[in-house]
Amino acid sequence: MLLVLSEAHKADLGGLPPLGTAGKLNIGAEAVQHGVEGLTYLLTESSKLMISEIDFQDSIHVLGFSDELNKLLFQLYLDNRKEIRRILSELAPKLPSYHSLEWRLDVQLASRSLRQQIEPTVTIKLHLNQNEDQSAQVLQTDPSTLLHLIGQLEQALGEMKTNHCRRIVRNMK
Repeated sequence: MLLVLSEAHKADLGGLPPLGTAGKLNIGAEAVQHGVEGLTYLLTESSKLMISEIDFQDSIHVLGFSDELNKLLFQLYLDNRKEIRRILSELAPKLPSYHSLEWRLDVQLASRSLRQQIEPTVTIKLHLNQNEDQSAQVLQTDPSTLLHLIGQLEQALGEMKTNHCRRIVRNMK
């Protein structure tokens, strides 16, 4: 899979070749900042996608770097890929996960003021795990809203089975 660089990232990385590998830079702080941002983007996106050597070389070939600089960038990528992936996984938000669910259907058949009223209510207690802690959320709704929610969730599950969503999820890992 090739890494597609935007024009802004190409411009940021464009200042690298004339700098060389040693000596004074004689450039402004802004140019250095753009170069660092370009390298950061290149390395993080390549690490996220676990790009192979051929794909990495093809991705940076459009920048017009020398073979020596291309090899240097690829070696930098190989040396730091695992560390970058570890840091990215630590920075990823820790979302709560499902533990268990309890539900109850309550039906109010009558009250003092209304003798023949039927008012169903569904009460759901959702138990979640987050970072070794357990929490519970209590939700209460009527059956028609619950049916609408079920329909929306089934539609979202069906969308996750499309090739486009599978590709996105695979690239996020």
